[in-house]
Amino acid sequence: MESQLSELLGFLHDRNPQVRQIALSNLLGHTPQEASSRSIFFKGLQGSGLGKQPEPEVVRDLKLLCRDQLAIAHDAFKALVNLSDSPIMISALSDTSFLQFLVSYILNPQATLADLAAMLLSNLSVSASVTSALLSMKISIIPDRKDPDAFYPVQSRSGTSPLPPPGDSRDVLAMPMLVDAFAQGALVDENQQLDERKRKGELHFLASVFANITSSQIGRNFFLTPFPVKPLQQDSPLEYPLAKVIVFTEHKDKIRRGGVSSTIKNCAFHVPAHKAILLPETERAAVPPSTKQASGIDALPSILLPLAGPEELDIDASCKRVWKDLEKLPASLQLLPPGKKREQDESLRLTHIETLLLLSTTRWGRDCLRNNGVYEVLIHIERLVNLLKRDEGPQTENDSGVVQADVEDEDDDKIIEV
Repeated sequence: MESQLSELLGFLHDRNPQVRQIALSNLLGHTPQEASSRSIFFKGLQGSGLGKQPEPEVVRDLKLLCRDQLAIAHDAFKALVNLSDSPIMISALSDTSFLQFLVSYILNPQATLADLAAMLLSNLSVSASVTSALLSMKISIIPDRKDPDAFYPVQSRSGTSPLPPPGDSRDVLAMPMLVDAFAQGALVDENQQLDERKRKGELHFLASVFANITSSQIGRNFFLTPFPVKPLQQDSPLEYPLAKVIVFTEHKDKIRRGGVSSTIKNCAFHVPAHKAILLPETERAAVPPSTKQASGIDALPSILLPLAGPEELDIDASCKRVWKDLEKLPASLQLLPPGKKREQDESLRLTHIETLLLLSTTRWGRDCLRNNGVYEVLIHIERLVNLLKRDEGPQTENDSGVVQADVEDEDDDKIIEV
């Protein structure tokens, strides 16, 4: 079986596109991790050793096929997504030229397979060398003469993206462009036909790329350094890149929510940034040692909203303290609609709790959380802690002794969610 499949590898660079497509479609099913014949794609790859290793022909072919016509490029991207769960393959796919193609292709609004490219970049970005390359990467663009915010990424040229327009190119930093494209991807109407969309890809998997990047201090520094709001207009107001992504903690796509939640948490490890992270947009802040200021990131509402549910707090109109505490909450949390749902994924809820703990490691952060009534949102966690911390007595030695949980029973199916 393996020998027959190995013979197909040679057809991946055949001159006839139909031959390339047939060969690749037959090989694609053997790229997942559980496939018994997957080893044919790793022959010639070495996991260690000094100096640059020669690139196996199959790896070179698959990278080139990502630039081919639609059906072939689709399968090539999928194959590399499957294979890139291996550190050895990640190393083979991390050359500068291919990374620049991936980033440029993702940034091209008309790139048909941008979401698959973002998925592949997400897998590759688990490597520290890839995240380092992304943070320093520059790409060539041709600015649109009619629209100051539009551009064509030169290295994105392929069978599934349009030809470049006439004009001179210039180099720009890739990361601010990726953050901007990520925000634009959330505006894509998935119900629209692909050819009707202004941007073809939703780019949810860039959230995972950002989470991987911020696992290092240099990555956190990028998201906590002010850049122009419009990357191609250097005279536009400054904004922290983190401010562009925090609004997606309640997005319907779990990949986007999860990556953004981890990005915020990772940035909260940088203690000097706590003030900038928590200050509202109406105030300006710098992240030491930098003196460059920008509007506050105002991350607290985005952290708390996924933890807030539809429960109505028991408020006595005569209790001035309760009303006063509720008024401390950010405005977006004071009047939640009855249909408001708490984040369903417990790991994401835990991520937000851990972010709040990190922000509480500084006195300024603790004061900010107190002054914004954070404890009102986390009241159910406090009740759970009290239940678990209290001493057990004769009445609770077995399950026949029920402890009053001090939780209102709103309906028969209601359960306590932390």
